Amino acid sequence: MTPDSIAEQLEPYVGLPIGQVEGAIADRIDWPGICDQLVIYLELIMKWNARINLTAIRTPEEIVRRHFGESLFVGAHLGECRTLLDFGSGAGFPGVPIQLLRPDVRVTLAESQGKKAAFLHEVVRSLGLPSEVWAGRVEAMPAAKCFDAVVLRAVDEMDRAVREAGLRASERVLIVGTARQSGYAGLADGFRLDEPLALPESSDGVLWVARRC
Repeated sequence: MTPDSIAEQLEPYVGLPIGQVEGAIADRIDWPGICDQLVIYLELIMKWNARINLTAIRTPEEIVRRHFGESLFVGAHLGECRTLLDFGSGAGFPGVPIQLLRPDVRVTLAESQGKKAAFLHEVVRSLGLPSEVWAGRVEAMPAAKCFDAVVLRAVDEMDRAVREAGLRASERVLIVGTARQSGYAGLADGFRLDEPLALPESSDGVLWVARRC
């Protein structure tokens, strides 16, 4: 795919951030540059996905829409943030696209599976990102390690992960889920959930934002 075709696929997701990215100056966002980087990222995903199971989605167009688009949508609603933990990053969603959108944020990509962590190292190197890769479980981080925000998307054992995310987030936890998942009982006391934001092009996907009270 070309930068122009990627930009076209992303239009439903970036229609908001082009004019209204929270916590960032919209006219400083280099959308052509982001799309150039996403081309490289997509090529890496397709190459590595032939050897290891990075994502069950195989077509480039669907990867752009589902993974890149939803990740950028999350980034557009991140708000003021200096440090972000992508909990269970996998192939880098949503952390890598957020890093491209928000170079002012220090993103940590946490992934415990060795092969996926190796892929993330390659992505960070190839794209020249300032992101850090934590190749291990979030629970193994130093106890005092916290972030302004923690984001979770398609994480195994979500209740456990949400509980740990609440311990690591000083301000917000962002969860890509569905409208049916409304409780998130694992969140520590002291958080309140905003009304969910519907994900573009999704029948039931939403973004939940939990803020410290």
